[in-house]
Amino acid sequence: MSPHYPDDLKYLDSHEYVRLDGEIAAIGITAYAVTQLGDIVYVELPDIGAALTKGESFGSVESVKAVETLTSPVTGTVVERNEPLNDEPELLAEDPYGEAWLIKVRVDSPDELEDAMSADQYRLLVEGS
Repeated sequence: MSPHYPDDLKYLDSHEYVRLDGEIAAIGITAYAVTQLGDIVYVELPDIGAALTKGESFGSVESVKAVETLTSPVTGTVVERNEPLNDEPELLAEDPYGEAWLIKVRVDSPDELEDAMSADQYRLLVEGS
């Protein structure tokens, strides 16, 4: 079964997604990224109040196979982090687009997401034709 890519999200080629709700962006990693990583054992997230810059690292996801750097799709301030992932990083595999978002950010400029991919564009990137 191929991974699902919700149409209401914006995607990055580094496999993060964004769900924008007003000026708050929920950021997570895609089901494709979770599948590629395998068993996730640790998630490093920024503190609440941390300033993020689009295109720069904001943490990492560690699996038994690799450590992947997380890239911010937006510039803004962290307003919430998904604390349950600290104790249960495997939740990312169970519900990457729902309960297993990583952080929520108050976005400085929603226009920054104009160059992000749609679900169809992302699907084409990771699955090919």
